[in-house]
Amino acid sequence: MSIEIKVPSVGESINEVTLTKWIKNDGDWVDRDDIIAELESEKATFEINAEKAGILHTIAKENDTLKIGDVVSTIDDTAEKPATAKKDLTAEKKDIKEEEEPKSTSKDVADKKEIKATEEESALVLNKDVKATPVAAAILADRKVDAKKVTPTGFNGKITKHDVLDALANPGRAVGKELFSREEKVEKMSNLRRTISRRLVEAKNTTAMLTTFNEVDMSAIMDLRTKYKEVFKKHHEVNLGFMSFFTKACCFALQEWPAVNAGIDGDSIVYHDYCDISIAVSSPKGLVVPVIRNAESLSMAEIEKEVIQLATKAKESKLTIEEMTGGTFTITNGGIFGSLMSTPIINIPQSAILGMHNIVERPVAIKGQVVIRPMMYLAVSYDHRIIDGRESVSFLVRVKEMLENPAQLLFGKDPVKALLEL
Repeated sequence: MSIEIKVPSVGESINEVTLTKWIKNDGDWVDRDDIIAELESEKATFEINAEKAGILHTIAKENDTLKIGDVVSTIDDTAEKPATAKKDLTAEKKDIKEEEEPKSTSKDVADKKEIKATEEESALVLNKDVKATPVAAAILADRKVDAKKVTPTGFNGKITKHDVLDALANPGRAVGKELFSREEKVEKMSNLRRTISRRLVEAKNTTAMLTTFNEVDMSAIMDLRTKYKEVFKKHHEVNLGFMSFFTKACCFALQEWPAVNAGIDGDSIVYHDYCDISIAVSSPKGLVVPVIRNAESLSMAEIEKEVIQLATKAKESKLTIEEMTGGTFTITNGGIFGSLMSTPIINIPQSAILGMHNIVERPVAIKGQVVIRPMMYLAVSYDHRIIDGRESVSFLVRVKEMLENPAQLLFGKDPVKALLEL
């Protein structure tokens, strides 16, 4: 007897999804609760599990658009579980043998000596996630080739000696790419990408968006992180990053300037007395914005843990719709990609977004003296329909003040003024 596996309901407003990937193949044995496929809606990626153990028979194909309730596959739960086959390592062993034991010539002997001397250095060049044969790893280290720019052709995605030599013989172009190629590739836009496109255009067309800029001296925060990063990690089991400082500063400033934390609902303005901070994260499927709930009530360590948890889920395409729904204000960091300055687009129905950028050492004038400081440009894009220039500029200045004087993040104001009740 076979049972049908159907597309589950994933939200009231979602009527169709895309089958992005089969985790199990047609004819595979699956155990109950095994993940068999990944589906993508306009808001999130989610998984389908096997409801019973048996032989899987796929019906839908990858990239198919499916309605809620459509049959994705069947499982024959009357079939017997096949014996587990041992993994065939013949190809891998052959690949390694060919790389480690090339036919010797006088030139090869000299090359081997040079390569052997650089094998220890290869550990410094290769990322732990990069797989390469010993000879390939040694050449990469010796020639200082970026392993990420080498296309692997070996067994199980390994970089071989020939892959490295091919990369060295063709500098400045992708390995394996034909010269003067004019090939084109057409891909169907995913549900998530279509939603991102629609929302960005909607934000541009429906809001009176302006952007105000400022710059912040990151010296105090960088010194503080250097001084406390080890004890912070030991005590809280999480790294002390920049995002917790920016989130804390924004939460204080949002409560001082509530219009920046508000949103428009029809003819009404909705003010929030809490700060649900959306964090823009780049995922394999596109840009997503998971939410840190009640960030104003969290400690620095709690914020860092939330950021790591949400970012990890985003990269693994495991964010739920609930984790990406809502948010009263967004923080996006283009600096991790090297952006010096940008005008971020509002994440509607929110009314403002803060853009962080790259930290660059620049000459600045302080008390009549030119000094070199690590500086970052900040940008706040805001909806001028409900946020005036005074509010947006004052908000950004407040964020700047607290970042340049991190002690203010404890009280939300200057400690001396707090002591004097000023």
